[in-house]
Amino acid sequence: MSLASPAASPIALVPATIDFSAPAHEVARRLIGVTLLVDGVGGRIVETEAYDQADAASHTYGGLTARNAAMFGPPGHAYVYRSYGLHWCVNTVCREAGHGAGVLLRALEPTHGLETMRARRGLQDARLLCAGPGRLAQALGIDARLNGEPLGQPPFQLLAPAPSPASKTGEASASGAVAVACGPRIGISKAVDVPWRFGEAGSRYLSRPFAAARARASPR
Repeated sequence: MSLASPAASPIALVPATIDFSAPAHEVARRLIGVTLLVDGVGGRIVETEAYDQADAASHTYGGLTARNAAMFGPPGHAYVYRSYGLHWCVNTVCREAGHGAGVLLRALEPTHGLETMRARRGLQDARLLCAGPGRLAQALGIDARLNGEPLGQPPFQLLAPAPSPASKTGEASASGAVAVACGPRIGISKAVDVPWRFGEAGSRYLSRPFAAARARASPR
């Protein structure tokens, strides 16, 4: 399962243990701080959003279609779709097969393969490389070919939570926990008050700051 990482990387290659059969909002919180790599390129997940079939904002709310089939499982696979015909976005599929739930990956803190990401994105500012789901997918080279692929096999790699390289202390809080903020999701017109957007509190790599962010240590 291991892919080689840059020698300068401070993150150990230890597989993350995530129960993707759990409810999406639980998975969304647990993914904060986990490192996602695609062919060795990626970074720490700092922002996610959860969606469920019973949720009017979810792609699966209206039932199974050719477009959303991957989101119906099995869990632990990728659901990749194109937003407004322009940008690819990637989700982790959750719950049991047939349920229709997932976690949208909204932002990463780049840690591996920054020059590759800069070439793909056409900019230098690391803070903007993966700040938003479309930017994230472009930086990591994610498109339709990865729809339905298992997250536990190459080219994907999920690594155990680690402190942010940008952290002043270089340490995670509360024995490995990450301070997680939550709030309403972004860019939707239904179920707008559901607080299923999660992010690493204080991260400068978020797609958008949390308003009056409420943060607590999320145990791993």
